[in-house]
Amino acid sequence: MLKQYLEIGKIVGTHGVRGELRAECWCDSPQFFSGFKKLYFDEGNEKIEVISRPHKNIALVKIKGIETVEQADLLRGRILYVNRKDIKLPKGTNFIQDIIGLEVVDVDTDEVYGKVSEVIKTGANDVYEVKDNNGKAYYIPVIKDVVVETNPKKGRVLIKPMKGIFDDED
Repeated sequence: MLKQYLEIGKIVGTHGVRGELRAECWCDSPQFFSGFKKLYFDEGNEKIEVISRPHKNIALVKIKGIETVEQADLLRGRILYVNRKDIKLPKGTNFIQDIIGLEVVDVDTDEVYGKVSEVIKTGANDVYEVKDNNGKAYYIPVIKDVVVETNPKKGRVLIKPMKGIFDDED
């Protein structure tokens, strides 16, 4: 089941004396983060109206009703969420939160190698860290020749493993 509200960042401090907050961005960029006027606390249970702007590698956020540094400081450490329906992803793109936990399956043999435990951003291409039932980690490059399909709705990633990724390879 795909979560309706996705973690987008965390309040890490205050900025100035008028209640502005510093938010660590857990999305593609502070620019992407700053595109939202509605965010949420408590996994979608508390809607907040915001105005934000990118600032270096963070976002500066002004929450409606928070006017002082003292009020803002009480929010330090809170996680910010965005509603999935407020985001339009390009076709073939997935949220990292939706990929974590997917079963990794061989497209030819149906062998299950484990589950995606982490998505590593390398710059050139992402890498899926896959852990088997014993906790051993394997690393799958997210390239066309290896990852055939990433499908959160079906709960799986179909792969055509490269030689040497798994112990049983020649």
